[in-house]
Amino acid sequence: MKDIARRFPENPILSPSDLKPSMDGLHIACLLNPGVFQFENKTWLLVRVAERPEQSDAVISFPVLTETGTTEIMEIALDDPDVVTTDPRVIRYRGVDYLTTLSHLRLLCSDDGIKFYQPEGYPPLFGIGALQTFGIEDCRVAHLDNKYYLTFTAVSASGVGVGLRTTTDWKNFESLGMILPPHNKDCAIFEEKINGMYYALHRPSSVDIGGNYIWLAQSPDGIHWGNHQCLIKTRLNSWDSARVGAGAAPIKTEKGWLEIYHGANYEHQYCLGAFLLSLDEPSVVIARTVDPIMVPTESYELTGFFWHVVFTNGHIVNGDTITIYYGAADEFVCGAQFSMKQIFQALEIV
Repeated sequence: MKDIARRFPENPILSPSDLKPSMDGLHIACLLNPGVFQFENKTWLLVRVAERPEQSDAVISFPVLTETGTTEIMEIALDDPDVVTTDPRVIRYRGVDYLTTLSHLRLLCSDDGIKFYQPEGYPPLFGIGALQTFGIEDCRVAHLDNKYYLTFTAVSASGVGVGLRTTTDWKNFESLGMILPPHNKDCAIFEEKINGMYYALHRPSSVDIGGNYIWLAQSPDGIHWGNHQCLIKTRLNSWDSARVGAGAAPIKTEKGWLEIYHGANYEHQYCLGAFLLSLDEPSVVIARTVDPIMVPTESYELTGFFWHVVFTNGHIVNGDTITIYYGAADEFVCGAQFSMKQIFQALEIV
């Protein structure tokens, strides 16, 4: 499969060694899937930073937040018959799943969109309370009504749901709890109301009936969501046969709402595609790409913490150019550009 992405020659633009851990005793294992926005004439990334202790040959160790916000380190002997470590992202111990890393969100900014640094005075965002004790992940940022809406994956032993925080200055935040309960993630709020209502894409999941599909939700206030409708399903024997999920906020164009999404097959290889929704009726899918518009091909996309992955939940639009910032191999942050015209040419009417 060939893609139409123009990757930054500077890729990866961020690696784990570029940032400092949040506390002594941890090291940064991965940088993943940043939310993206513009603020004070700069490009900003809200990067997911995944940390864990240094590992040994005899014990697997991982951090967990307490409900009061302190970090505890759990240790399990690798020869314990009750531990399962076949997935580098998840540990199953005595019937309970834990994450091998603990994620928080870190703010970085750039004057040129390529070289990013951590500015002073902008705090990192950590999990808060019982429903975020396994961390917060993969934030999407939407700007509307002079406010930034941060939707992120909130993880705990109770499940994986969608949390919401808002801000106007990126220094003070209002936490609005879990707006979509488990199992749900990949929530992207539209950056404009439609007929007076907020809209969002999200991804509930089912292991029995149904699948990992992209849904549409509606809200009168951006907090309470209903009128859920299933939009995009997986496709048999395709690059997106196992799961699909929304990227960042849909892009408003003359032709409709353009969404760049991720899909994965049963070999856990992640690619990017696109679909188009009606401007006035976003529950109507107009078109969708058959082939992916971006495929893992570079060494930093094929080899890392979790191989064969390109995954985005943030972009900047400038005329015909969509600049996406994406996670590569669940370890690096990279950049690429697309021509909107080329994406439209790849869409096929459904």
